[in-house]
Amino acid sequence: MTMPDTKYQARTGPIGKLLIANRGEIAARIIRTAHALGIATVAVYSDPDADAPYVALADEAVRLPGAAPADTYLRGDLIIAAAAASGADAVHPGYGFLSENAAFARACGDAGLIFVGPAPDTITAMGSKVEAKAMMAAAGVPVLPGVTITEEPEPADLAAAGDEVGFPLLVKAAFGGGGRGMRLVDDPAGLAEAVRSARGEAASAFGDGTVFLERFVTDPRHVEVQILGDTAGRVISLFERECSIQRRYQKIVEESPSPAVDDDLRAALTTAAVAAGQAVSYTGAGTVEFVLGRDGSFFFLEMNTRLQVEHPVTEEVTGLDLVELQLRIAEGEPLPPEAAAAVISGHAIEVRLYAEDVPAGFLPVTGTLHRFEIPAAPGVRVDTGFRNGSEVSPHYDAMLAKVIAHGRTRADAARRLARALDRAQIHGLTTNRALLAAILREPEFLAGGTDTGYLTRHEPAALMAAAAGPSAARVTAAHALVAALAAQAEHRAQAPVLRTLPSGWRNVVSAPQRVTFTVAGEQYAVAYRVTGATVQASVNDTPLEGLVRSAGPDQVDLDVGGTRRAYLVHRVGADTFVDASDGSTALTEVPRFGDPERMAPAGSLLAPMPGLVLRVFAEVGAAVVAGQPLLVLEAMKMEQTVSAPADGVVAELHAKAGDQVSTGQVLAVVEAEGAEG
Repeated sequence: MTMPDTKYQARTGPIGKLLIANRGEIAARIIRTAHALGIATVAVYSDPDADAPYVALADEAVRLPGAAPADTYLRGDLIIAAAAASGADAVHPGYGFLSENAAFARACGDAGLIFVGPAPDTITAMGSKVEAKAMMAAAGVPVLPGVTITEEPEPADLAAAGDEVGFPLLVKAAFGGGGRGMRLVDDPAGLAEAVRSARGEAASAFGDGTVFLERFVTDPRHVEVQILGDTAGRVISLFERECSIQRRYQKIVEESPSPAVDDDLRAALTTAAVAAGQAVSYTGAGTVEFVLGRDGSFFFLEMNTRLQVEHPVTEEVTGLDLVELQLRIAEGEPLPPEAAAAVISGHAIEVRLYAEDVPAGFLPVTGTLHRFEIPAAPGVRVDTGFRNGSEVSPHYDAMLAKVIAHGRTRADAARRLARALDRAQIHGLTTNRALLAAILREPEFLAGGTDTGYLTRHEPAALMAAAAGPSAARVTAAHALVAALAAQAEHRAQAPVLRTLPSGWRNVVSAPQRVTFTVAGEQYAVAYRVTGATVQASVNDTPLEGLVRSAGPDQVDLDVGGTRRAYLVHRVGADTFVDASDGSTALTEVPRFGDPERMAPAGSLLAPMPGLVLRVFAEVGAAVVAGQPLLVLEAMKMEQTVSAPADGVVAELHAKAGDQVSTGQVLAVVEAEGAEG
């Protein structure tokens, strides 16, 4: 067992200029606190991030040429060179990228830089899940049974290991996280394949194929404890966070305190977390993660030797600034009295707003955020790295923002957060907003029934449909009418003559005006006639009468079915975005005459998401069967297999390994058996 190197002396002292070795919202978050403390800041940025808000927020910035993380934010040598060139005396790694890279932390120290984080050997020890478990067991922290597999195992040895751990079990990468190299195995029959695939994925993602088998607690809660340690050896806790609602092993809803933790359990959890921190002489802000069983038993999962994405909920319930505490500890200050005396005040909930298509299996989405505004509201905080006009690229995580609400009670926080999501204007990209708002209003969630099986019991598409209710189609129809009225108001405002005449005016009553929109693949054909303040309309031949109070290019005041609302309208080319109290809709106007050159040939396989082509399994002329994998794409921490839709022959192949493709791009064409021409 490797213990932290007590001979290593991390550099401490006053910080005059801080380089942030990260990007996006966490870079902006760190910069704001540093500025509040009077510390100058240096940002680093890749080529896709050249116009990102955090770059302008910093006092100065250094370019990291390239786009891929391996060429930019994972290049510790370039970051240390940037610190030297800018005169920075400290580096804050944020989370992700190099934040838990012991070699980088040591290189910072060797370069005379203050590393805002724990000692390199602490990072090394906790970076190995196997070694971390052994150290925690020695410190008296409860751990789950497990077996490590470093080499390709013999079948008999693997079967014995499975029996020793017990089923169900998890196969987990020993180095790394984020769900990569992780497989759930319910019985012995699936163990060999799970270990083989997990080892391959772990080797590809982390450079080490070591995995371990660990007892799986069915539908546990994921509860973590925030700890702080100073250079004098003192370690304290700042209570727990509940992070159970996850998709693909990645958290999307976090809160503090946990609705499942009472005072006695909290005392046991925090005592174990502090013991874990003391066992590794922890300095700075860290998190000890546990799985919590239904019977109140808990087991060590891992220690994250960095700031967590979800740290704002702890800040909201304690009133402390964790980044400020990190910086003060790095300067050599002892933990302040207000940290040791912190108490929980109220309740805070955070959701991670992602650019992703939930019904399509949480596929990441890229493109331009034409508008990105989450209105300020009491008790609501927004941490983001994006603004109007920002580009979401395929090179990095698709999280747009963390939206946090604090309230006197958990119900207050949930209501505030759901309303903040409802009022947001997010134009240009599909997001998981509807799912997040649906979760915050779902009865089991409100009753505190959250665990890692939540999104298994509540299928996301069904959850969103239930939240939308039976009036969803009628709401979309009303929004289609609003989009049509706003478009006509814009046309009238731009008319060179007779612009004061009402839209569609005729001497003799004629046919209604018509326009068709698509919404999520469905068409909405609008026919309408405005007479005075009354609009007579139908959407898909269903009557929809209303009273127009006012109609402009950006806002329509419309009474539909006796309910009056102000609808905000934003038009970008053929796209129209409508936001109101009844929801938000993105509509695309259908041109009257299609462009045949834009039509993909029959049998085309289109890229379901933007990304990198990892592997190609077929070649032109090859016979394939329905469901046979043809290509594998990777983007934003996930892989997606593109398979043959039917039996046939690969007639065309337009991608090779290493190509970067965009959503909707034709990757291949499969001609069905018997097809001609």
